[in-house]
Parts: sequence; C-alpha cells; structure tokens
Amino acid sequence: MHSFIGIVACLKVFMCFLYSRLNRLGRWLRISLCLLLWATAGVSLGQTSGVEARVRTSGQLRVCIWPDFYGVSFRNPHTKTLSGIDIELSQAFAHDLGVDVVYIDSSFFALAEDVLTERCDVAMFAIGTRSQRSNQLALSASYMQSRVYALTNKSQQHIQTWGDIDQEGVVVGVQGGTFLERLMRESLKRATLFVVGPPTNREKELQSGRIDVFISDYPNSRRLLDRNDSFRLIEPEVNGVTLPYAYAVKPGDAAWLGRLNEFVAAIKKDGRLKQAAQNHDLLPIILN
Repeated sequence: MHSFIGIVACLKVFMCFLYSRLNRLGRWLRISLCLLLWATAGVSLGQTSGVEARVRTSGQLRVCIWPDFYGVSFRNPHTKTLSGIDIELSQAFAHDLGVDVVYIDSSFFALAEDVLTERCDVAMFAIGTRSQRSNQLALSASYMQSRVYALTNKSQQHIQTWGDIDQEGVVVGVQGGTFLERLMRESLKRATLFVVGPPTNREKELQSGRIDVFISDYPNSRRLLDRNDSFRLIEPEVNGVTLPYAYAVKPGDAAWLGRLNEFVAAIKKDGRLKQAAQNHDLLPIILN
C-alpha cells in the first residue's frame, strides 16, 4: 500500500511540474491546478487508509471472541471447533468484505484493551451496550437483546422467585467483566456478590453450593441448563432489565463503524440474522 501511495504522490509532483512549464497558462491558474492535484492526492490517501482498507489489503478480518460464550462464540473443549451465532455472522461479514476471518481469543475482562490496542479489527461476541464500555468503544447497532435470568440448584428451596435473591445470607454469583456484574453491584442491597472469573467456574461454584444463585443472560442460562439437569431456571421479572447486544470497534474510524452498521442492517433485512439465530437456538432474542 505504501509503495502505491508513493507512486501516486510522484505522479502528482510530475504533473505539477509539467503544468508549471506550460507558459500559455496564467500563473494563478497553474498554481490552482497544482493545489487541486495535491488535494486529489490527499483524497486518494484517505481512501486507502482506515481499518477497512487494512483489512482488505491484508486479506484478513481479525475478530475478537470470547470462546466460552455458549451459542454465541463457543469453542468445544473436546473438538476445539468454534460455533455460535457470532461465529456464523463473523464469517458472513468477512465474506461480504472478500477476506478470510481470523479469531482472536478475548474476554469481557480484556475486551476494551484488545480492541483499543488493535489486537482485533472488531469484537463480535454479543457485547452488552448498557455498560461503561460504551464510553470506551464504538458500538454498532444492536442485533440481539436478552432479559436477565437466574439459575439455582433444584435442591435450593429457599430461592423460588426474584424476590428471594436479594436477601441476607444469599450468595449471588455473576460472570466477571460483564454488564451483569455492574448491575448486581448496583442493585444488591442484602445479598453477597461473588464474581466468577478465571480460574473459578460458574457451574462448579453453583454445584458446590459456594454460590446460591447465578445471574445470567439468555445464552448462558441455556448452556447451564443443557449441561446440568440439577439446575433450575428462575424466570426474569416482567419489568426487569433488558440487555441489548452489539459489536464493538475502536473509536475514531467512522467509516469502519458505518460499514459494520451496514452489515448489521443487511443481516436483519436479508434473513441471515434470523437463520443464524435459529441455527443456535437464539431466535427469541434477536432484534429485527
């Protein structure tokens, strides 16, 4: 790319020199033509800069994912294969750009740093928009939305409804780095908050009884229920909090964010979002 820009610049210089030698042109007309040519060079440079140009030049779209997000961007621990709605949709985005996709393991803890330091070109793992990260990152239009669920052991008799959760002596688990962590910190008044993060595991913590209830979104609640029939789902409150999901990029490149939003609008319109959601049992939470 740099060699191409250099060639363009050299051509502009040559053309300016050529016009300056044409005595038939007036002095101010020659100057104006030269300025116009340099402005055109600047436009050419702008068109070849930015994230999208870099992606197209490299032939790769680097996508940050959280490989433990069931139904969204999940890596099977046995086969090491990736699956989920955002694995399917990130491949669709790369296809639209005419490039290959490369996955970069990230997490909600590392999300901001990974995007801001350009470890990836875009984060695609259902990024919650109701959090402080909306002040750090540029977020796309939302494409899914989940209510807040709770899971507990079937043997846990004193927690039956949402009203039983925020009580003295109850230990509430939540995945660290997520919007739900912030939500629980702000809303819990009596219960004790337990933040689950490496090396701890939400399923083991719930099974062991170290936490009484785990707060989750729709995709993760499905995983816990699918993997363990000893867990019981506590339905969200009727007027409870909803969490919109989006994709995230580094701020400062409006064209790249715009291209991402074009993709989100396209998959809503052409049915790819609906099909991907259906493939991964997430149809109830997509946004049209």
